[in-house]
This record gives sequence, structure tokens and C-alpha cells, in this order.
Amino acid sequence: MLIARLIADPATLSASLDAATVALEREGMRLALAQMLDFCGGALELSLPEGDNVVLRAVLDEHFRPSDLIVAEADFRIPNLFVSDMDSTMIQAECIDELADFAGIKHQIAAITERAMQGELDFESALRERVMLLRDLSEGAIFECLDTRIEPMPGARVLVETLKSKGCRTVLVTGGFHQFADPVAELLGFERVVANRLAVEGGVLTGGLVGGITDSGVKKAVLLEEMAELGEEAVSLATGDGANDIPMLEAATYGVAYRAKPKARAASNGWIDRGDLTSILSLLGIPESEWVS
Repeated sequence: MLIARLIADPATLSASLDAATVALEREGMRLALAQMLDFCGGALELSLPEGDNVVLRAVLDEHFRPSDLIVAEADFRIPNLFVSDMDSTMIQAECIDELADFAGIKHQIAAITERAMQGELDFESALRERVMLLRDLSEGAIFECLDTRIEPMPGARVLVETLKSKGCRTVLVTGGFHQFADPVAELLGFERVVANRLAVEGGVLTGGLVGGITDSGVKKAVLLEEMAELGEEAVSLATGDGANDIPMLEAATYGVAYRAKPKARAASNGWIDRGDLTSILSLLGIPESEWVS
């Protein structure tokens, strides 16, 4: 069984559904039911008795773009675990790029960040290269950057707090730095933080890191570790936007790409391209009257 929930332009919804139905039939996939879910913020739910998840996503993407969507292979459930990336997912910035601006090298570092997020560079090597470029930057730049450059993504706090109100455990796992992730987690309501840590001596950055690297393998491992604690029947939700998030997104029950790079989007079984992060709550079937604001 395949179930898709999507939110798209209401003005073109009927025509898009007709075209998608024909396209699915050409692929040998029969649409058994299509219904509007008013309690889901006007989401359209499609049910198919069988079919290919990848093909279904491709067809819906073609005919409903831009859309917010999750495809599941069983009835939707409220997740027991939410694991999320931070930069450009929970916050509206790449922290290392903004920090580099204080050193006057934002353009240089941002170019490396973009290539790493696209999956064109080895994450650890790219991270160490960028951190080394920040050598001798004052620690005070971190605090100023937090105060002036770092803003939550629209809907982030509502998403986290609403999921927590439903008994969901929340974990922020990032290839960024504890110096940013810890205050962001406190602001948004995350219960655990996994991140890298910038090395600081004498009030300046040394150009190094303290401890191991939080990379794509660690992100996936954190999700699996948390799921093992919750038991075999637990359901997980993961959100991210870059190549470093792909293993985590693939491992989650609901892997949702938020305004993501192409490789991360293709690896997910859902995406948010149209609305803000609260669209995830609508797609999960949590009515707005139950959102925690």
C-alpha cells in the first residue's frame, strides 16, 4: 500500500489530480482513493493498493509542483522521534558562512559549503578546510553572529513543541557547531544536541575542532540509536536539506527534505517546497487547533 499526502495550489488541484491519475495509470499504478482532509490543512490524500514509491513521488512532483508532500507505505502515525539538521533547515542560515563574514571571507567559505551540501566534496575534508580558514577569529564573533544573524526557520518552534506535546522525542543533529546548536536547541525546544565543536584558546578560534566529526554517518547513527531505545514499533521523522543528511533521511520512517538540494530531495520520501515547517504537522494529520505556538 502507498499513501501520499500533499498540499498544493488549490486553484489547480483538480486538474493536477486528473493529469496525475492518467500518468500513474500509464505506469501501471491504480489510484484507489483520493480525498481532501480538511483537518490536515486542506491536504489531499491519495491511496494506491500497490506501486513504486519512487515513481509515485516523481509523478506527483511533476503534476503538483510546488508542493508539500509525504509518501508512506502504511497508515500515517505521529512520530515517536524527530531528528533534524540545523543549518538551512531549523534556522535561516549556514552558521559557518555567517561566521566567515566576520573574518571577511564569506564568499570563499560559502562556495565550499555549497559544494559540500550538493554532495560534491567530502564532508569532513570540507569542514576542516573551512574551520582552518577561521583561524584567529575572535570568539566574540560567535556571540555577535548568534545575536544578529541566526533566526529560526518559519514554523520551527511550533513544529518541535507540537511534536513534543504528542510525546515525540526531539534531537538536533548538525554538522555545525555546539556554539550555535546549543542555544538554537534551547530556543526551539530540542531535547538533545549532537554537533561539532570549534576549538577556542585565549579567546580566539584555533582553526581546529574538539572531538570527533558529526558527519552523515553520525547523523544516521544517532537516529538509529534513538530508535533502538524506543522499540521496534516506533516511528521516526527526519528533516534536512543537504547531502550530509541523506543517510538520516533514508533511515527515517518519514524523511522530509526542507527546501533541499537536489540529491537530498531525491533521497527523501517527502519534501516541503511550498509552505513552512508547520506543513509537516498538517501532512502528519495534526490539526492546527492542536499546534503549540
